[in-house]
Order: sequence, then C-alpha cells, then structure tokens
Amino acid sequence: MTLKQLREKSMRLPLTPGVYLMHDKDGNVIYVGKAKALKNRVSQYFAPSPNHTYKTAKMVSKVCDFEVINAPTELDALVLENTLIKKYKPKYNILLKDDKGYPFIKLSEGEYPRFSVESKREKGGKYFGPYGGRGTANAALRAVNDIFSFPSCSKVFPRDIGKERPCLQYHIGKCCGVCTGEVSRESFASLIDQACLLFEGKGSALERSLQQEMEACAEELNFERAALLRDRLNAIKRLRSDTIVSAAAFSDADAIGFASRGSRGCVAALSYVKGNLADKRIIFFDGADEEDASRDIESFINQYYPMIGTAPREIYLSCEIESKQATEQMLSDLRGGKCSLIIPQRGEKKKMTELAQSNARAELELMEKKEEKERKTLSDLGEMLGIAPPERIEAFDISNTAGSDAVASMTVFVKGKPLKSAYKKFKIKEATPGDDPASIAEVLGRRLDRALNGDEGFLPLPDLFLMDGGITQTESAKRVLEDRGVDIPVFGMVKDNKHRTRGLVSCQGEETGLTATPAIFAFIGRIQEETHRFAVTFHQGVRRSKIKTSKLDRIEGVGEARKKALLKTFKTIKAISEASAEELMRVVPRDVAERIVSFFEGERQ
Repeated sequence: MTLKQLREKSMRLPLTPGVYLMHDKDGNVIYVGKAKALKNRVSQYFAPSPNHTYKTAKMVSKVCDFEVINAPTELDALVLENTLIKKYKPKYNILLKDDKGYPFIKLSEGEYPRFSVESKREKGGKYFGPYGGRGTANAALRAVNDIFSFPSCSKVFPRDIGKERPCLQYHIGKCCGVCTGEVSRESFASLIDQACLLFEGKGSALERSLQQEMEACAEELNFERAALLRDRLNAIKRLRSDTIVSAAAFSDADAIGFASRGSRGCVAALSYVKGNLADKRIIFFDGADEEDASRDIESFINQYYPMIGTAPREIYLSCEIESKQATEQMLSDLRGGKCSLIIPQRGEKKKMTELAQSNARAELELMEKKEEKERKTLSDLGEMLGIAPPERIEAFDISNTAGSDAVASMTVFVKGKPLKSAYKKFKIKEATPGDDPASIAEVLGRRLDRALNGDEGFLPLPDLFLMDGGITQTESAKRVLEDRGVDIPVFGMVKDNKHRTRGLVSCQGEETGLTATPAIFAFIGRIQEETHRFAVTFHQGVRRSKIKTSKLDRIEGVGEARKKALLKTFKTIKAISEASAEELMRVVPRDVAERIVSFFEGERQ
C-alpha cells in the first residue's frame, strides 16, 4: 500500500482499544503497538505532516500494510501487545528475553534438592529471581551456600550416602555432611526452606524463627545447637544488610530512568530493598532519542515485570508514560497488591530516578568506548593481515578422541562479538579419522555448498575464515575455497607451548605474530578458545549419547521411556551401573531392575 492508502485505511478504524501490527513488504510483523483508540493512534503514523522521532520515521518507511485486533479494554490491549511481541519479535519493538542477561536461581526437584544458577526458566524445580546479572546471582548463591553449608560436590543423594568418607569441605565446616548419613531428610529440608525464605526476600521472618529456636535450645541446655543457630542468625543479618540475596523480583521499589546517546537508547532499572540499592538491570536498543523515553520505558515495564511474574510496591519513573492507569492495573494484578507508578518531582525519590538516568548514561558511554575499542581492534587486525577490517569472522575447530567420533565446530564473531545463534555443528562423515586437514575440507565444503545453494542459515559469507591449526589446515581450506570460486581470506591459528594462539599463518606459510599487539592477541585467543570449547562440548555430547545408547539399549525391557527415566534419576550410566536393584526399582519394575543389575555385573566380570 502507498502512504495515502495506509492513511485512508487507518481513518476507517474504530475509536476502541486494541492492538495494531505493522507489516513490511514481505508480510513480516515489524512493529506491535497498543492504543486506547485505534483510529487516533494508527492514523498518527500516516498523517500528512507527521512529527515522528527517527526510530518511528524509519519504521513507518518500511510499513506496507497493517492489521488491528480489537480488545475489550486498554488493559486487555496491553496484555495482548506483550503476547504478540513475544510471538513475533518485531524489529522495531524493544525486545526483552528471559534467557539473556537476567539469570535465575533454581532449586531442583528430588529428596535432596540443590540450588544452581540458570539462564532461563524451564519446567520443573522452583525459581528465584531474576537477578541483574550472572555475577550477582552467583554471589547470592555462594553467600547462601556458605550460611547453610550445602554440599558442593557431585555426589548424588540419597544414593551416595555412606559410600565414601566425607571430603575436606566437611572437615573444615564448609559442608553439612549429607554423605555421612548424619543429616536427616527432614533436617536438610528445613535448611532448604530457610534458604528459600532468604531468596524470597523474607529474611525478617527467618530471623524471628531462628531467634525463637535458638532461645528454646538455650533453655533446654542444648548449647551446641544454640551456638550454631546464633552463628547462622548473625550471618543472615550481615547478609541481609548487604541486600545481595534479594532478587529484583522481591524489591520494595524500583527506579527507572532513560538516556540516549547518538542513535542508541538505554533503560536502567534500579531495585531497592528497604531503601538500599540491591540490583540493576540494563537494556540497550538502537534508533532512539530522548523523545522516545516515554514509549521505551513503558515497553520495558510491560515486558519486564510480566517476565519475572511480580512487581514492587512502587515504581519511580523519570517521565510520564501514556497508559499509566492500565499499566498500574496490570502490575497490581501481578503483585497481588497495589503497585503505583510515580513520577517524583523532588526529594529522595527524585534522586533515585536521577540515579537511574545517570546509570543509563554511564552504561551508554561504556558501551560506546567498548565498541570503539572493538572497531580499532578489527581495523588493526585487517591492516596486519593486509585485508579490509573483518566485520564477520568464522572459525573452525575439529575435536575427536583418537580419531573416533570426530566432530567440527563453527563459531561466528560479528563486529568483535560472538553471534551464538549463527554457530554450527558438524559430524565428520567422509574424512579419515584423525585427518584434521581433510576434516576441515569436508566441513568447510559443506558450509560453502549450503550458502551457495541459497540456504539462509549459512548466509552471509564471512570476511575472514580462521582454522584451528597450522599451514596444512590452512592450505586445505584454501583449496576448498578456490574449488568453489570463493575469494575469502583464510588463516590458521597457531598455538604456542601453553596452548595460546601465538600467531596467524597464511596458506603460503607466512606467520604473523600476535604477542606484540595485546588487543589482537586477546581477541584471536578468545575466538580460538570459544571455537575449541564449542567443539569439545559437542564432541563430549556425541560420546555421551553413544555410550548411553550402546549399553542401556542392550538390556531387555529398557525402552526409550525407561532409559530417559533412569538417566533423569541417576544422571549417568556409571551411576546406573552402581545402583542396587532396590534403588533401580524406584524407576523401573523389579524384573527390569534385576536384569539391569545382572547386565552390569556381567560386564564387570
């Protein structure tokens, strides 16, 4: 549609709440928005003399059609907007992802559950958070583990109780010693419940409970237990004063500020627990300026708080938002109590929003400096190798065990940063086991053939190929490129005796040293390490899968469902092989359990 046709279509819309979806020429949804009155909002985009911000003007220039969905109320439109943003991931919306940047602490299921830091919510277990970053979540978990002396070993309970002598952690008082059998299931469950209270921000209730229990033990002359509770109570008081354990989901108040720099915007959300700054969340987005502040803050609120499933009592904003009443209602429903959006004009609350804005500005400056440094590194690398600055780099590595189960990894770095969504894995199908140059040729050929056949998953081609290895791998890769008429520079990453990439070698055998340029040395080293890690992880997964299928599948009565259930309970084939029939009967019938025990006993003979 032309702009005139879009304007005419928008003028026929009703003056009712709803959601609108903007489509580009290919029919893709590029923006999702909500409106109190669809006609008024949508027609503004196509007005004869629009007063758009840069980001909005750019979006409108791509719109070829739109559709609307009517909603009963503005609140319903807000909820639907959030759902559609998650579904379509439109290019011009702020996109928050619950699997990136906001980790959770997970309590696993089972008789003796454990806490761990996870990047996203999944089915099963109990989750606390999110936290502002993995470092914050890890610090919170370490602090709680120290207080309650939870096991940090890889033992599986109750299977491993009493099987081995306790480790050093137990003897120095850093582990409660579940493996000794001295910690009952009820006692361990009590410790877990207390830790959950801390993660839920209910430290006051926990302190009162421990105080009462400590006094009761003292009255009963159980001074050893009373001393243990006293130390735990003091540790919890110190920990709560640092507010490190309380996640963003349990803050009393949040302060949200917006800043822009160049064509990039940033929202900073600061969480406060009992007046103390506890956590910070940051989101960056391109194509924004100060005029976008209201809309971008509203987008952040409408996605972030539903993602974590709750909201604080008060949220202080650096500017007004359009759908304040509907947003407050949505947040109150999430919280199970009143949540107020406040735009403070003076006093401490105003200072909190100013601090949020200051943090947003500081993060933008840091991001700009970091990107400038990355651009310079790429420019220097291109100059060093005699090529244009390589914005997109692909690196390959081969992993195998004595030539068997050979696999390859392909990592992608764009503008100096890993693009993990573009990583690829390959199983070596044709090359002789242990022949790395032939393996490189095979996977690079497959990668190029997919691209040359128009497979979008393998496009675009990079500006530079890096091979883990020396001149033989580089020559092999160069021949593959020449055979397909592809002219892309290729170099090998040569390691020193400490397994660090000391230089890059061309197919002519000329080595360019990196140690004299620390920034390039660190950058290439990071690529090499990431590519190696990705290859080894894939290789280990292939081997584990092979081991699992080669043994359990040979036992009568163990089908796919029972195999999965056994591995879910016991985690490893080794653990299954060491389990008794009684332990196995928790998962499979007696006759199958006895056959499993008999099978592994026969293997050990």
